[in-house]
Amino acid sequence: MSRRSAIGTKPKDQKGTLLRLISYLGESKILLFFVVLASIASTLAGLYGAYSISPLITIIQGGLTGTVTRNVMFSQLIAKLSLLAVIFLIEVLTTLFSERMMVKISQRTVRKLREDMYNNMLKMKVGYHDRNTYGDLMSRFTNDIDLVGEGLNTAAASIIINIFTLVGTIFVMFYLSPTLFLITVVLLPLLSIMARWIVRRSRTYARRQQKSLGKLNGFIEEAMEGQMVMQLFNHEEDAIEEFNELNKEYRKNAQKAQITSIMMFPLMQNMNTISYAIIGIAGGYLAINFGLSIGDLGAYVNMTRTQGRPINQISNQFTTLQSSLASSERIFELIDWPLESVNEEDMILDKVTGDVKFNNVTFSYVKDQIILNDISFYAKPGQKIAIVGSTGAGKTTITNLISRFYEIDKGEILVDDIDIREINRFNLRSHIAMVLQDTNLFTGTIMDNIRYGNLDATDDQCIEAAKLANAHYFIRHLKHGYNTVISGVGDDLSEGQKQLLNIARAAVANPSILILDEATSSIDTRTERLVEEGMGSIMEGRTTFVIAHRLSTVRNADAIIVLEHGEIIERGSHDDLLEMDGRYASLYHGQSELS
Repeated sequence: MSRRSAIGTKPKDQKGTLLRLISYLGESKILLFFVVLASIASTLAGLYGAYSISPLITIIQGGLTGTVTRNVMFSQLIAKLSLLAVIFLIEVLTTLFSERMMVKISQRTVRKLREDMYNNMLKMKVGYHDRNTYGDLMSRFTNDIDLVGEGLNTAAASIIINIFTLVGTIFVMFYLSPTLFLITVVLLPLLSIMARWIVRRSRTYARRQQKSLGKLNGFIEEAMEGQMVMQLFNHEEDAIEEFNELNKEYRKNAQKAQITSIMMFPLMQNMNTISYAIIGIAGGYLAINFGLSIGDLGAYVNMTRTQGRPINQISNQFTTLQSSLASSERIFELIDWPLESVNEEDMILDKVTGDVKFNNVTFSYVKDQIILNDISFYAKPGQKIAIVGSTGAGKTTITNLISRFYEIDKGEILVDDIDIREINRFNLRSHIAMVLQDTNLFTGTIMDNIRYGNLDATDDQCIEAAKLANAHYFIRHLKHGYNTVISGVGDDLSEGQKQLLNIARAAVANPSILILDEATSSIDTRTERLVEEGMGSIMEGRTTFVIAHRLSTVRNADAIIVLEHGEIIERGSHDDLLEMDGRYASLYHGQSELS
């Protein structure tokens, strides 16, 4: 629960987030320029359409009062209406053009955001995954990115056009009647205050909605991964109850966000109607007593409606934009997560013999919660070092530190007498291969999955690696052999077969240092022997670190390190440790009795 409760922490700098989102539009400067031009053209055409009532009424008034003949009146009306039709066509075409271009711009921007997110995710510090669920991570790649795209597609284009329309309307209204314009200026702050209050509420609920959705997605992802465990311990009802609570929380926040959004239109519409009525009454008074023309009054009243529409549209789209900003904050948080540091001065090693030393190493994932406390040991080139101990003793942490997934707090780790902090971390890992308990495969052919250990490996080298790992026999009997396509979950392969592929992948990498972390813990004893034969082949001539709960698998190690509570309490060969009759002997005899 502690991990799920941390989901949703986001930057609070709304202005900075908006400016940063705008900076992503930089790749489409030319398109944006044409969008602005089209928006201006659309605005001018729309303004003329609203203003055109004035000359039309004047023409009709002239015909009715006898100032011009009926024939002249009709010819002038036809000319004005024809011009108006052309202008309306221009408005429609320029609006369609600007909207289409904004779709193109938004999709370019979303593509760039998605690329940056993915690139950063692959290179970010491992600690991010320790603190956040994969459900929340996927929510940023799917829901959040979609909301940003929607905001740029619709909200941004609408806001740009409506801002131009509002500014243009204000100028035309002032030109028609400065007196009525002053009355409008008094009424506008009321609309602005109302819109600002709703936007502020909408922003709050949009954030809560995204946060609760991240929690819900994270919980669902955990439930899907742990379904068998959940069923085994009969926790279905508890999980359903917790899911219902998270679902209710999301429903409540989504409901509030959407209700706030829905409130915007009727509230603003009513305010506009009141404003329209006040302007109509004041305009009639001016027309009767101060000579305001009927045409200008009609145009101004029409402008009052036009003036209210962009405010309404901006207010409505601002809610969508706020949701997009809330999602942008979460996306930028992921993009800003610290990457694994690489300095230009870092050493590049062409060859590693595999000499590894830990000198007084202290490490903690969280400050003041020490995992490894002042440990020291060594592994000479070609040695097989086994690390055993209780769960949580720090065994896997040691292998993670060798690969430099985390930085140590104190001490030093040496590879070939060079502090690994001085070695380029990616170059360091190119000399290390790992076979883990979890069999991570990727969608592709069997050959592709083996070659993942060394992308430059030839087919023959991959086949040799498979033979070395004892995987060649079962691969040969697959319908399409090495060209058999599998998914990331391994399709119909057994756990043992998937693990043999992992070993083959490590073998083709031809590492100097090999790490085997509980590589046989999830397979049966018969398959374990086959896997151990494969691992034995690739361990030849390589410095190997083996983590295993089954102590029978580490009997032939050159040295066995016993860890407890982050400290080395025993070290020696299998026989030496049994003679000591300490912690290792107790663990070994206990497992022997159980077997």
